Amino acid sequence: MNQALQFLDHHDQQALDELIQLLRHPSVSTDPARRDAVATCAGWLGDHLRQIGMPVVEIHPTAGHPIVYAEHLGAGPDRPTVLMYGHYDVQPVDPLPLWTNDPFDPTIRDGKIFARGATDDKGQIWVHIKALQAMLAAEGGLPVNVKLLIEGEEEIGSPNLSPFVREQAAKLACDAVVVSDTAMFAPGRPSIVYGLRGLAYVEIHVQGPNRDLHSGSYGGPVRNPLNALCEIIASMKDATGRVTIDGFYDGVPDLSDVEKAALNALGYSEDRLRSDVGVPAAGGEAGYSIVERLWTRPTLDVNGILGGFTGEGAKTVLPAKAMAKVSMRLVPHQQHTEIVEKITAHVSKVTPEGVTSEVIDLHGADPVLVPLDAPALKAAKIALEETYQQPCLYQREGGSIPVVELFSSALGVPTVLMGFGLNNENAHSPDEHFSLENFHKGMRAAVRFYHAMARLDAL
Repeated sequence: MNQALQFLDHHDQQALDELIQLLRHPSVSTDPARRDAVATCAGWLGDHLRQIGMPVVEIHPTAGHPIVYAEHLGAGPDRPTVLMYGHYDVQPVDPLPLWTNDPFDPTIRDGKIFARGATDDKGQIWVHIKALQAMLAAEGGLPVNVKLLIEGEEEIGSPNLSPFVREQAAKLACDAVVVSDTAMFAPGRPSIVYGLRGLAYVEIHVQGPNRDLHSGSYGGPVRNPLNALCEIIASMKDATGRVTIDGFYDGVPDLSDVEKAALNALGYSEDRLRSDVGVPAAGGEAGYSIVERLWTRPTLDVNGILGGFTGEGAKTVLPAKAMAKVSMRLVPHQQHTEIVEKITAHVSKVTPEGVTSEVIDLHGADPVLVPLDAPALKAAKIALEETYQQPCLYQREGGSIPVVELFSSALGVPTVLMGFGLNNENAHSPDEHFSLENFHKGMRAAVRFYHAMARLDAL
């Protein structure tokens, strides 16, 4: 292991230079105009994996964007197999004027690399790829069998990954999955995420008259779809922040006193939240701590509203239709399909007369809890503590990584969520960035993780 760590010491700059090359690819999966760029990025990744010594590298076409697969099984059947999952696609860059630099022209300043995909998730998959290269180059092989699954559709809900994983379950068979697509608890404080909220994402469409109307000629007797949509949205929460959809909280358990105390002992305060995002006060469901609201309670949020006239100046229009995008973060014992059924029933019940409504299920994922006694989590804890020289924390995460539930159901193995990003690194926002300190330490932690996995029987 020391040889691989020394290799990294001598090749840190090369690893960063290559990450910059990867970040230059504008692999925005949601943009049809970027389709070729996404495919080019997949091909570049495949070529690089061959160059570092992965004997099997495959680019699998899908109905959408390609999946990159690679494997190195030289450790032998008596050693564990680790599947590393990540994604090379990135979010759109809008609003572009809020970026300090071109989002696909990576820039280093203040000990950080700024670019779209820097922390989500190109920088974090690069941590593992460079760790594998270091072990192959310095040690002549890997301490465990390794498979890589890097997709190009995570930012659009991974529509083609589930069929691929289920069809290729034998090919992807492993003892554990490792994912670096989450955030550390705080700078210098490594953590392992053992719980993820799920997601139900819908569009609510409201249709009124058969065309846009003059508000002076028709306003009053013709119900405005935007007004109706606002009434529907307002009916979904009460003044305490509790969701009012019938059955929304069915089966949602209270935290045990032990877990509640452990999470609140992490010290995630309201002051930290307010300082981080620049708001005068915290919101959310009353009666729960900040960390409970962030990680362990379900939510309902409007992500966008469309309708009517939004240009400069005034236009007295009564719009024909309106639409809202609504996301709900889910916790254990909630299933996204059931929640979509419940919000659909609620919208139907509260839709005012004079308009019609429709709820469209865009995508979702069920929540996940990983057993804290899983041996692979112990391997990650050892690797992180040796690298950061700090106790490793266990935390939940408010976001969703749908593939974790997929790996659990299709492959029957635990997923280690060993992230090296930080929550304030602007993932999905302008000026996304990744700490160079965590990039360099992440590579070393990954080397230690794969070596610890080789000693599972001793953990």
